[in-house]
Amino acid sequence: MDTPDVGIPEQLARRMSMAEQHEYLRTKLSRRRALVTAGAVAGGLLTGCSGSGTATGTRSSAPGSVPATGQVHGSVAAPFGRHLAFGADPKTQMRLSWQVPFAVRKPYVRVGLKPEELSRKIEAEIRDLHTPGLEGRRFAVDQYYLHAALDGLRPGTTYYYGVGHDGFDPASRTRLSTVGTFRTAPAAPETFVFTAFGDQGVSSHALANDRVILARHPSFHLHAGDICYADTTGHGEDSDVYDPTVWDQFLTQTESVAKSVPWMVTTGNHDMEAWYSPNGYGGQAARWSLPDSGFDARNAPGVYSFTYGNVGIVALDANDVSYEIPANKGCTGGRQTAWLDKRLGELRGTVDFVVVFFHHCAYSTSTHASDGGVRDAWLPLFTKHQVDLVINGHNHVYERTDAIKGGAVGKAIPVGASTDPTRDGIVYVTAGGAGKDLYRFPEGVKDSYEGKVADRESVDTFHWTEARERNRDTVEWSRVRYTGFSFLSVEAQAGADPRLRVSALAESGERIDHFEVRRGR
Repeated sequence: MDTPDVGIPEQLARRMSMAEQHEYLRTKLSRRRALVTAGAVAGGLLTGCSGSGTATGTRSSAPGSVPATGQVHGSVAAPFGRHLAFGADPKTQMRLSWQVPFAVRKPYVRVGLKPEELSRKIEAEIRDLHTPGLEGRRFAVDQYYLHAALDGLRPGTTYYYGVGHDGFDPASRTRLSTVGTFRTAPAAPETFVFTAFGDQGVSSHALANDRVILARHPSFHLHAGDICYADTTGHGEDSDVYDPTVWDQFLTQTESVAKSVPWMVTTGNHDMEAWYSPNGYGGQAARWSLPDSGFDARNAPGVYSFTYGNVGIVALDANDVSYEIPANKGCTGGRQTAWLDKRLGELRGTVDFVVVFFHHCAYSTSTHASDGGVRDAWLPLFTKHQVDLVINGHNHVYERTDAIKGGAVGKAIPVGASTDPTRDGIVYVTAGGAGKDLYRFPEGVKDSYEGKVADRESVDTFHWTEARERNRDTVEWSRVRYTGFSFLSVEAQAGADPRLRVSALAESGERIDHFEVRRGR
């Protein structure tokens, strides 16, 4: 039998019936057509999307998808886009997620203490995601996300894992190169590093940042929203320009880090994908398995907390309180803010440091400036519970404030200085230089960073009001500014003299800022 020469590798074609070859090619060509059309939308060739549809994120195959009937052999569906996340307890829980190009039978993960001994086998959950087509603008797209919950793990232990399904066994000799690894949180606090940024997208700069992050050997990474920019408009409306296949590219790009470093995300305005209910977060719920330690994992999947060593981490959904982009304003009915008050109080009595991250900026002078909704809803709680560090994205630059107390400078914190949140106030960091196109600071305002300090007394900027108006401000708290791709790296020191050593690194690895947080010293 002659094998077709239109895309099936010869060795694979020999193992497939004609029916299987037909199904393989039909799927491949259909997917290629969807990619071309959606890519044209993302590139601006087709604009002004109209119409709406209901997307699904369920365990059963979505309408129009390739059914899990074995028509395509499992060996064809190679897993990709592996990404980790902690469960509610990072010492004993890990969540493994990945993607396959079409539906598969009986997905699972193998886990063990050695790469050649993946003895524990755990069934995975299938979350199909169907994005309807828009006539003349994009074809319907089906995506398949798989998730496995690992509980009862040993603290401070390195595990090896492989993901698979019928026809693709990661424990076989030919698949051992696909085995990944992760480490659970230690039983007792010890010094560790975590990294953070927002506004990544898919680009060579995003990949460069990922590589430098991996070299820091972080215990986990915080992504402060605007994850991949499949929705390029960011208004949270079904008229936004949207290409779901950008997620395929993003998860492939991120896999080099996220397959071994828990990738803890929250929601930005570009992550409100209006095609998926509820609140435009159905896509996020399909693609990510995040801690269920918030107040409503279904309606607010980007809201949760966890403790690693001597640091408590809180993730928030700023879309709920934003004055600037109100598509989801008030979507939690005040429940998120009530939960935040309670959770910060619980953490304050159990850890040395509390770090909060979310998307919209509380304090920034760049393009989007500051969101008054964030300030009105949450700053009183940050002050009440003496939060130690706040990390935002949204503005595609690096900017760091002095310690802010009562809305003004509590203490100037130049590069290399130390601050005490119990006395000086809170430092706010905008780390939005992860990889998307960069923004600029107000006209006439120069960058000022380590090795190139250009201090100035004040910066003319604005903050968003409840009426969606720009209220002009002249502020004195903008201490460090860097117009370049970058990320945040934090070393949390445990023991008798706990401290946070906070650094900002450019995509080249060069340090552009550093300061220290120590409480009650």
